[in-house]
Amino acid sequence: MKNSSLLIGITGGIGSGKSLISSIFNKLGLRVYDADRRAKWLMAHDPNIKSQLIELLGSESYTEQGLNRSFIARKSFNNENILTRLNAIVHPEVDADFTRWVALHDSSPVLLKESALIFETSSHTELDQVILVLSPSALRIKRVLARDLHRDKKDIEAIISRQLPAAETSLLAHFIIKNDERNLLLPQVLSIHKALIAQAS
Repeated sequence: MKNSSLLIGITGGIGSGKSLISSIFNKLGLRVYDADRRAKWLMAHDPNIKSQLIELLGSESYTEQGLNRSFIARKSFNNENILTRLNAIVHPEVDADFTRWVALHDSSPVLLKESALIFETSSHTELDQVILVLSPSALRIKRVLARDLHRDKKDIEAIISRQLPAAETSLLAHFIIKNDERNLLLPQVLSIHKALIAQAS
């Protein structure tokens, strides 16, 4: 992807706090593309995705109110075959959407892409650098249990098991933010922000 902006990924496992980090960068003036949120929007509104989801999972994928997220989650959560096919439908559309978004904001010196699966989907190969947000597993589970009342500990552990371990992603990341309730977040973010602005200049 050729562009004049520095493209930076923000990733981390479920409950690591990447959305919080993204919001701080956004308040510092950087534009953020939320890949997970856009994926949900595209699944609800893109006719190409809609037709493929109905073909894969059936007409119950959508109701009169729109995307039937609970039905899709039930069908795909413990079914690796369906999950793989679901990702093959959605991820290319999100990539295309991100490319369009970058083109719209190409005058910005730094653009951020927040996604849980940057390394898992090889999206990092299309980015200049990646920021990894790390938190201990126990803390991540605690956060998600408090945030997502529809999930239990077993659900969260299953999601964590599908994401690459920190030992592996740490080797691929250019910056690491420790969101462990011991290290202060703001100094870490400000330091990275300063480095990114300097690079973009």
